[in-house]
Amino acid sequence: MLKELFISFFKIGLFTFGGGYAMLPLIEKELVDKRKWITEDELLEMFIISQMTPGTIAINASTFIGSKKAGKLGGFIASLGIIFPSLIIITLIYNFFGKSFDNPVIYSIFLGIRACIIGLIASSTLKICRKSFISGMSYIVFIIAFILLLIFDINPILLIILGAFIGAAATFFVPNKIKSILEVK
Repeated sequence: MLKELFISFFKIGLFTFGGGYAMLPLIEKELVDKRKWITEDELLEMFIISQMTPGTIAINASTFIGSKKAGKLGGFIASLGIIFPSLIIITLIYNFFGKSFDNPVIYSIFLGIRACIIGLIASSTLKICRKSFISGMSYIVFIIAFILLLIFDINPILLIILGAFIGAAATFFVPNKIKSILEVK
């Protein structure tokens, strides 16, 4: 199991440019579809928890899944698997290109990778939206948070607290007729 954890997360880490959001489709293919180590719902929960805890999403996700499959050592091995490719790639890039990112070929390569990453992030966002918008309340909180962040540049931490407050308030203070419309438990 430890070898499988390392190899799976090494493959994900090897092709994860662009951070946690870009890695979601890779994790889904490898761990949900191929290995069946987690379900889509567990992936979404893991992703949400990984965003809320300190550290990068990639490390948090690999540690979470590795620990789930093989205990503390599994979490450590999965984390090494996700980190190791980045160390290799950065070392190679620096040794071969150093500070010469002005090279038109290198610039074009990274421009292509950047465009691809935007597609991966957009795909991940749509999948998360499909799984997360499960009630009228979900849409209301999303619209409020989106407007506050986009127009008023509200601190994301305050938005998370506001979302929690709205969810709790809806449970305790919204009349039952409205709760049924919003599907609030």
